[in-house]
Amino acid sequence: MGPNGSEPTVGQLVANASKDLSSLVRSELELAKTELKKTAVAAGTGAGMFGAAAFLALLAIILLSIAAAYGITALGLHPAIAFVIVAVLYLLIGAVLVLIGARMLKQAKGPQRAIETSKESVEVLKAIGKGDEEPETSVRR
Repeated sequence: MGPNGSEPTVGQLVANASKDLSSLVRSELELAKTELKKTAVAAGTGAGMFGAAAFLALLAIILLSIAAAYGITALGLHPAIAFVIVAVLYLLIGAVLVLIGARMLKQAKGPQRAIETSKESVEVLKAIGKGDEEPETSVRR
């Protein structure tokens, strides 16, 4: 209340506004924390599900490999030879994947244009810093 008892003073209005703003900021922060917690739980659960699926797929590959070896054994080969055939097959697949990966890595190049334009920008800034006019660059933008 103000000095005459009916209207609040400017100081009281500022104090009330400050208190309301502070309360609003706290509420917004609490809302953000709650939303982030829900999102983090959902992301963690999803990642766990993917991890479980990958583990089960690995188990399936192992069991299918054993089944393939026994299938080869059913054709009349010794079990040891059948398991070696399956292992060699996996090694060949792995070698092909390594070769393909190496070829793809050789094709990967850095950001050539970004490096080139950065060098040009540095040259322009150096020239401007020396008081010269902008130098001619080989590439026009």
